[in-house]
Amino acid sequence: MSLAKKYPKEVKQILSKYPPEHKRSAVMPLLYLAQREEGYISKAAMQDVAGIVDITETDVAAIVGFYTLYHDKKEGKYRMQVCTDLPCALRGAEQFMDNLCANLGIKVGETTPDGMITLEAVTCLAACDKAPMFQTQGPDGIKYYENMTVDKTMELVEALKKSGTEVK
Repeated sequence: MSLAKKYPKEVKQILSKYPPEHKRSAVMPLLYLAQREEGYISKAAMQDVAGIVDITETDVAAIVGFYTLYHDKKEGKYRMQVCTDLPCALRGAEQFMDNLCANLGIKVGETTPDGMITLEAVTCLAACDKAPMFQTQGPDGIKYYENMTVDKTMELVEALKKSGTEVK
């Protein structure tokens, strides 16, 4: 089912925020809408978005590929994105990531066997002074966790497994 048929009110509302001659500006909110239910954007959804805003599928795919908040394949229920850029690395992000991988039993880019967590390395989540830090993306949105330890992170993972929702 197309995005416009599945979410007609939301698509109309998103498009109403932009002049008709600039509807291509709605591409990012439409992609977010397309990703909301399944946690990723299918090729069919990319085609729908391209058609709605009159740009090429290649342009839509480039946006999905560039931004870390968009995903083009189904992975874990929660995406744990650890900032590993230089300032965070100076505060132990690389060691944190290595230890987290060991505790989860996966490598960066992989998903835990239970399908709960996909671990990703990203660049700059704007909290360099609070590293190690990460964000999670899941059914209940995006949450940030700062000044983390592997032990605190594993407690969070266990809470996610038990409840299916994040703890605050």
